[in-house]
Amino acid sequence: MSIKRQLYLWHRWLGIIGCLFMALWLVSGVVMLYVGYPKLTPSERLSHLPRLSADCCQDLPSNWIHRPLKSLRLTSLGGQPHYLMEQLDGRRFAVNARTGEQIMQVDQAWALANAQQYLPGIPLHYQRVLDEDMWSHSRALDDDRPLHLVRAEDGAGTWLYLSGRTGELVRDASHEERVWNWVGAWLHWLYPLRGGFGFENGWRVLVIGLSLLGTLMAVLGMLVGVLRLRWRSTYRNGSHSPYKGGWLRWHHIGGLLFGLVLVLWVFSGLMSMRPWGLTLNQSKIDLNALGQSPLRASEAPVSVAQALTSLQQNGEFAAVELEWRRLAGETYLLARDASGDSRIIEGNGKPLLSFSRERLLAAAQPLANGLRLKDNWQTQYDFHYFARAEHSMLGGMPRPLPVLRLRFNDAAQSWLYLDPASGELVASHDQAQRSGRWLFNLLHSWDGQALLQRPRLREGLMIAFSLGSLVIASSGVVLAWRRLRRSKPRRAKARE
Repeated sequence: MSIKRQLYLWHRWLGIIGCLFMALWLVSGVVMLYVGYPKLTPSERLSHLPRLSADCCQDLPSNWIHRPLKSLRLTSLGGQPHYLMEQLDGRRFAVNARTGEQIMQVDQAWALANAQQYLPGIPLHYQRVLDEDMWSHSRALDDDRPLHLVRAEDGAGTWLYLSGRTGELVRDASHEERVWNWVGAWLHWLYPLRGGFGFENGWRVLVIGLSLLGTLMAVLGMLVGVLRLRWRSTYRNGSHSPYKGGWLRWHHIGGLLFGLVLVLWVFSGLMSMRPWGLTLNQSKIDLNALGQSPLRASEAPVSVAQALTSLQQNGEFAAVELEWRRLAGETYLLARDASGDSRIIEGNGKPLLSFSRERLLAAAQPLANGLRLKDNWQTQYDFHYFARAEHSMLGGMPRPLPVLRLRFNDAAQSWLYLDPASGELVASHDQAQRSGRWLFNLLHSWDGQALLQRPRLREGLMIAFSLGSLVIASSGVVLAWRRLRRSKPRRAKARE
């Protein structure tokens, strides 16, 4: 059998398997341009929190104040101020900031109280306790499982998911999001075969395998399409394509026009799974060195009452949340209001808008540990540091400006981004992850700055090329169905 014949057969039989998935991925990908997988964004969470008054709270009880913690926040649960803590081992706790009582059990009543805080005055209906369902697959929710599900009778038909550890709201999903996700992200990521559907262990392998087959099928299709094209002469039908009309011609011409885009999309979808660890973070820099030692509430610069009083006196900053943070071995308080704006409170108790560049650079020195460190003050988004719309996959990740970008000359070529308004490390990536940015994000989402700044153009181009690619996939589905129907009588006759 000739090599050309083998190419035709491989493409044909891979297409019988892969074209249906290609069509599903293309249709669901267009839906995801406008409706993303449900998530609770930082702006949604903060905008529903009540204001913390200066006399709202007692300091953290003595049995907690010296305990080493991974994180500590003063926020509101059930309409009352609470301390939310995460220990170094990952366990999470909630303590009433008025009474000092620890929340020992998150029951139905507590879940409803927290849901009511998010949607005050809206009738609510408790549904059930669940570990995972089709709208809560995210691994970011693992530390809060099991989850409590509450259904709201608001105009949006919202479902609320609350932490089984503390009762805090961790996800919301409107009726519109749920409906569109049936043909959007839920279908695009093959979530019917994940989690509660009994195929968790094989889901990743399945997606990688199908993406590999799809990539191979599309590449072979490009080769076959070019080989079947007559450049200088024509076939008997007068065309440069051997197919005069019908689905075969649509498949051939569509493949020649849009095949390369289809190859890049399915290949970049494969790279989104980070197969074989090719684009995983390889950096050895210890990011914990930014804070230097665990967090302890006893090391706060001022009391909660002093901090909230100072915020109200200096510009009437209406804090809805306080967070204890560390930078270069010093603890400070970070206050946020309902819009996401922040203030920093250090030893003198006066709110600051931001840390200085010198302060951030001094905090970064322990990270260097002998490495050469370069920095620059970044005031605009670029290819590697960029913001996405809230509904997109990366939309819930804060990307403030300006930021201080730090570049190290370690083996992994690590880059870190520090937010002067909060002191937080808001992004980090090494050379492998930056390669993944090219191989996945850019090829799959077309999210270079030139197109992100022109969203209508980006959407129009992606829809146009998706429709062109859908011609290839849908015609392939029809041709595959015809091939299987013809094969069935032949097999039956052979058995006779």
